[in-house]
Amino acid sequence: MAGTTVSGIGSDIDTQAIVKSLVDAERAPKQAQINTQTLKATTTLSSIGKIQAALDAFRGALASMGTDNSFAGLSLTSSDEKVATFTSAAGASTGSFTLLVTQMASASKLSTKVYAGGTSSVVNAGTTPTTLTISQAGKHYDLSVPPGATLQQVRDSINTQFGTSGLSANILTDANGSRLVLTSTTMGEGSDLTMSGNSGIDTGYTVVDEPKNAKYSIDGIDMESKTNNISDAVSGLNIKLTGVSGKNATTGELNPTVLSLSTSPAALKSGVKGFIDTYNALIKVINTETKVTMGADGQPIAGALTGDATMRTLMSSIRSELNVLSGNGTMKSLAAFGVTSSQDGGLLSLDDKKWDKAVATNAADISSIFNGKDGLLARMTKVTDDYAKATTGTLAERSKSLTENLNDLKKQQDSLDERMTALQKSLQDKYNAMDSLVAQLRAQSNSVMTTLNALNARSKNE
Repeated sequence: MAGTTVSGIGSDIDTQAIVKSLVDAERAPKQAQINTQTLKATTTLSSIGKIQAALDAFRGALASMGTDNSFAGLSLTSSDEKVATFTSAAGASTGSFTLLVTQMASASKLSTKVYAGGTSSVVNAGTTPTTLTISQAGKHYDLSVPPGATLQQVRDSINTQFGTSGLSANILTDANGSRLVLTSTTMGEGSDLTMSGNSGIDTGYTVVDEPKNAKYSIDGIDMESKTNNISDAVSGLNIKLTGVSGKNATTGELNPTVLSLSTSPAALKSGVKGFIDTYNALIKVINTETKVTMGADGQPIAGALTGDATMRTLMSSIRSELNVLSGNGTMKSLAAFGVTSSQDGGLLSLDDKKWDKAVATNAADISSIFNGKDGLLARMTKVTDDYAKATTGTLAERSKSLTENLNDLKKQQDSLDERMTALQKSLQDKYNAMDSLVAQLRAQSNSVMTTLNALNARSKNE
């Protein structure tokens, strides 16, 4: 068989086994070093990645809590969600507002002429491309219509090329044929769509809907908006109009929709528990990667980051912020509201009895503890900044260093493999040469002995 080495034919010595033992002995120290360092770097890199992901999730949750007014403790109620729904943001406060909606914001909509051949109607029967230009608010979108293009293909091209710009096209078909209907996600007056060009598609198009502003009143003050999502009419409120106000069957007047914001201890508690859950999720991941566990033999097994200085500093910084007094109320710490940290693992929990007692008289203090430029959310974000930066943060730099180390170990492994292959070949050549020499010596010895035996036999016969 090609490539097969037959061992010790001439010497009856298993030279292959000798070569293997010598190569293995030469490889063992360096291979053990590479294996140990590779395993450590790989497990450490994996642990750093898990902590980095958990820290990103933690910081993302902090950002959301800071923008969705999680600690205002507000309960939001719309008396008619068919007219409007709303959410609160920073700056929202208790109160109620009367809303009347007389007109919803709408978008411009156009329809082409009818094509009797349906969706497969050829809109460019020529031999050269034509152009359909769609214009809106001073912006122009040029669509090239190739020879032989059908109405369906034009529709698909508009959606593919201009969908991200808010334009969309559909085809309506009836007994008379098909027509292309063009609309936009941009609403409000001044966002009219027009079609032009030399494609012929723009010839004879009609306006189906003209763009309109939303018209409404809040507490009797008339207002307008180019969209149905209103974020600047009332401080701290994002209002979404869902329909026009209905009329009273008796008086014929519009029925008002009342948007109410009231203090809710349950909502406030939910916000604090959300923070606790988010905090604990991060701490659990760090604990898992840094703790010492007991093996089946009762011996301690260190985690990949057990005793790691970076993790100790990160944990210390985060935990320290929990104890900082902040806010402008009477109660300035989470501990005063019953939030405690466990001795084993540092996870947070909430003492319901202590919470209920504190929030009964000092509910407003919670918001000032968490919010503001010196609040807990801002401080937690700031203290983790240097660790979480995507490319220059402490964790990112460590990941980069470990990756480079693994690449270097891969090069060392390749170099070791090449060196051992060369050593194996060298030893095989030497032992093969020895085997051949022994075979020759044996052949010569056998020849000499044969000659001597023949001479002895002859001598006896004489």
